[in-house]
Amino acid sequence: MPDVLIMRHGEAAPGYPDQARRLTPRGELEAEKMARWLAEHVAAGELGMPRIYASPYARAQQTAQRLCDALETSFETLDFITPDDSPRAVSDWLLEQPEGAPIMLVSHMPLVGDLAGLLVEGSPAKGIGFPTAAIAELEAEVLAAGCSQLRRFTQPSQL
Repeated sequence: MPDVLIMRHGEAAPGYPDQARRLTPRGELEAEKMARWLAEHVAAGELGMPRIYASPYARAQQTAQRLCDALETSFETLDFITPDDSPRAVSDWLLEQPEGAPIMLVSHMPLVGDLAGLLVEGSPAKGIGFPTAAIAELEAEVLAAGCSQLRRFTQPSQL
């Protein structure tokens, strides 16, 4: 089972300030589709019930809430997973987390791509592109740079 799930928020409308940008109707549908997918995989025992953390930005909060509604759980806000935060700081935080339930981070590009690159390849520069509402599932003995394997990558257009 994955140890970390990294998700980009659903499609968001343009606007200012960036923190207040909200999901578009398409973004809401993307988040709901991925929430149903996630709930099905948890119910089938393919995924453990994740501890969900979201960026404080409105679009990530909305996306995380869709996940929580489908899973009948709640999420916590992490102030250091906004678009331009350091993937190394997030990696350090992951190393401090207790073992057990998988951790799900709902955040933004470029952080989600850079973090995946850091955890899998050992370098944020080798990150992957995340379509809106995509989820990367990573497995690792230790959640340190270059120690994870990408188990699965799912995006709304595949469902």
